[in-house]
Amino acid sequence: MSLIVRESSESTFVPVPAGMHLARCYRVVDLGTQKTEYQGQVKHLPKILVQFEIHGEDEKGQRLVTNKGEPMSISKTFTLSLAEKSTLRKDLSTWRSRDFTQEELRGFELKNILGVWAMLSVVKTTGSNGKEYANIATINPVPATIKKAGLPEGFNQLAIFSISEADMELFETFSKGIKEKIQASPEWNSFFGKKYAEDEAASHRGKSIEDMDDDIPFN
Repeated sequence: MSLIVRESSESTFVPVPAGMHLARCYRVVDLGTQKTEYQGQVKHLPKILVQFEIHGEDEKGQRLVTNKGEPMSISKTFTLSLAEKSTLRKDLSTWRSRDFTQEELRGFELKNILGVWAMLSVVKTTGSNGKEYANIATINPVPATIKKAGLPEGFNQLAIFSISEADMELFETFSKGIKEKIQASPEWNSFFGKKYAEDEAASHRGKSIEDMDDDIPFN
C-alpha cells in the first residue's frame, strides 16, 4: 500500500477584504536576516513581521472573522531600520501622527506598539504566481470619534518573538511559512545549531559505554 501526498487545490484561508479597517497590533516577530531582491539587486537585511487582528464588518455588514469565528489577521514585513527613508519609520510615524525624536532614533522598543489600535488601509495585489493577496498600504491612527464610541476588546494575546530569546511555545503557533522563514535565517542557524550541538554533546557525556552501544546503527 503506497502513501501519496499532493498539493491541495482548496484553501480555507480567506484574505482580509480591501478597504479601511480597525485593527489591533498583537504580535511582533523577529524573522532574522532575510534575502531580498529588488530591481536586480540582492540584499540580506534584518526583517520583522508585525501582525494585526481585524475588527470590523464587510460591505454586507458581516463580521470579519475566520471560519473559527476569530478575528481575521493581516501582517506586514518590515526591514528592521529607522533610517530616514525606511518603510518602518514612515509607517510608525504615520501611525503615531509624529516623527521620531533623536532619542527615540537611538533605540525604540518595538514592544511599545503591542496592543495599540490602528486604522489599516488594505489593498489587493496580484503576485507573480497569479494569486491575489491582501496587503497593508498604510497604518493610520484611530479617529477620535471611533475612540469615543468605544474600542472592542482585543482577542489575541500580546507577544513579541525574538530569535535570541526564542519562546518555542510561541514559535509553534506560527504558520508553516513564518517558521520556514525564521529557520532559514543565519541567526536561527547560528543560535540553534550551536545549542543543538551542545545538547547532543551533553547527552552523550551523560551516557555509559553500554548506553552508547545501543546507539550504534545496524550494518
